[in-house]
Amino acid sequence: MKTFLLVAIGVGVVPVASAADWPQWRGPQRDGISKETGLLGEWPKDGPKLAWKIDDVDAGYGAVSVAGGRVYLVSSKGLDEEFAVALDTKDGKRVWSAPLGKVGNPKQVPSYPCARSTPTMDGDSIYVLSSDGDLACLDASTGKAKWHKNLRKDFGGQPGFWAYAESPLIDGEVCVCTPGGKDATLVALNKKSGEVIWKSPVPGGDAAGYASVIPVEAGGTKQYVQFLAKGVVGVDAKTGKFLWRYDETGKGPANMATPVAHDNYVYTPAARMGGGGLVKLKLADDKVTAEQVYFERGLPITIGGSVLLDGHLYGTTTDGLVCAEFTAGKVKWKDKAIGPASVIYADGRLYLHGENGDVALVEPSQEKYVEKGRFTKPDRPQQVNPGEKSWAYPALADGRLYLREQGTIWCYDVKGGK
Repeated sequence: MKTFLLVAIGVGVVPVASAADWPQWRGPQRDGISKETGLLGEWPKDGPKLAWKIDDVDAGYGAVSVAGGRVYLVSSKGLDEEFAVALDTKDGKRVWSAPLGKVGNPKQVPSYPCARSTPTMDGDSIYVLSSDGDLACLDASTGKAKWHKNLRKDFGGQPGFWAYAESPLIDGEVCVCTPGGKDATLVALNKKSGEVIWKSPVPGGDAAGYASVIPVEAGGTKQYVQFLAKGVVGVDAKTGKFLWRYDETGKGPANMATPVAHDNYVYTPAARMGGGGLVKLKLADDKVTAEQVYFERGLPITIGGSVLLDGHLYGTTTDGLVCAEFTAGKVKWKDKAIGPASVIYADGRLYLHGENGDVALVEPSQEKYVEKGRFTKPDRPQQVNPGEKSWAYPALADGRLYLREQGTIWCYDVKGGK
């Protein structure tokens, strides 16, 4: 039996979140969009000013969260140590480190055993999930454990081939995550105690994919939508009751991108099939159904996900950035840009973090590609595993852009001048 030990290094004051924070996966609302303003509309030739850079946070493909003057992330060292880390936003110095367990599914082919998820901050707590399924609620100021579960042991969880990669969702008083498997495909826990509120055995008993749950108000019902190993599903937020599923986009080996939802519509990509699918959720006779609106090739499919702005999706394919009509699936334009990339949005601009290490600032025009600056991150680290790329999403908080690649974090000042 695995013994769970949690030892915090260092102490600090209780962090206080603000509206300028990036407290979880894909930002405040899990849609890749920040409400922050007063940012640079165009970058200098060599990119924005580098505020600081550190090279000692160890391995990890996951993004960072930023809240209350702290940068939070999950890292791993070798195959026996995976841990949560808190850094000071002022200079990147480590505040505390808290062990979680071992790296999950180490015998992978292709081999990418590593920390993968992004922490979620809520009040004075941080919620983290390791690649081996160790789910922990930590004190944000010290890293001390408040409660702990293991998705494999406690719920009969079945991760994907490349282990767990999900970032926990905190919605009101519940913590929602995806063990996978036939008994508890999704679970909702009391966020303060870790006690089970409901287990949702989704028909088919899908293994977990590599995406993260989003809350959706659609089909007359509040639900949690998740992209599993075989397709995208929705379950009732209050009870965990299975509502619907859509399998057309779930035929690839690695379902990774977080779904995009708006006005009863849910979009998911199908990387292997080179396209994306949209369903409309409808309520009839107390039953929610998912009706396919389209499946079209050439739409955003990469790990970096998509953002929805004014009825248009912006995301990347293997060939570059695409702008497409959300409800029609019609591509308006595409551009090589910096190739496959993670995409977020703030203050009238798209921020692209390319898998090749480049970074671009783009105006989200519906007519054409309009670039407002680009640069390449300096002194990129050597690969930990052969074939890996710069996969971590960017984070934007309090006028600073945070970029991670394995054990290196760059912090750039992107505030606009007066």
